[in-house]
Amino acid sequence: MLIVLSVGGSILAKDLDPEHFAAYASALRELGKEHKLVIVTGGGVAARDYINVARKVGANEVVCDFIGIDITRLNAQLLIAALGKDAYPEPPTSYKEAESAIASGKIVIMGGVIPGQTTDAVSAVLAEYLNADMMVIATSVDGVYSSDPREDPDAKKYDVMTAKELVSVVISTEMKAGSKSPVDPLASKIIERCNIDTIVMDGTNPQDVLQVVLQEASKVGEISGVHLGTRIIG
Repeated sequence: MLIVLSVGGSILAKDLDPEHFAAYASALRELGKEHKLVIVTGGGVAARDYINVARKVGANEVVCDFIGIDITRLNAQLLIAALGKDAYPEPPTSYKEAESAIASGKIVIMGGVIPGQTTDAVSAVLAEYLNADMMVIATSVDGVYSSDPREDPDAKKYDVMTAKELVSVVISTEMKAGSKSPVDPLASKIIERCNIDTIVMDGTNPQDVLQVVLQEASKVGEISGVHLGTRIIG
């Protein structure tokens, strides 16, 4: 089974803790024993900090996107280093490069690709392009909510939702480099278009990601909730 996993920079590289990168590498090795994996790493706090400085000195949004992409690729290289011989040695810089890298039999790690796409959107396009069996978005919240649970105590968590419902929830997210959302609008529309089985979950603990993916990979196509996240269906 081919699985595309989007790992938010805010959980992978929050404090640039080498032990956390090592823990993620360990979980990915276990997953890699049973499945083909392509990981897309986000930029997180570091990317937002650099983007904020760039905006203040006059950079436009495309330049800000390129800066964010560079940071995502640095995070990818750190995870590659943690995986060692189990990882493809360089982050692919395009979807075609990622497709070729999979043929190596290694775990493929990459960051952003082009301006205007968050790493979630990259993951969604990649999942469609590769005809992946499942996509997992590991973020800093435990699923998709009707509104931001950090700001709205009455926010409702969805255990199962359609891709169309996902689009309606996140469509108001501002499309700027470094914006925060459990799934951004472009990624949501791509998920709706390609109808891929998708899970959004809290990826702070890499062992949770391991557990959910191993359990849910055998349930692709079933309409059931995910205890540690939200399942998105067509």
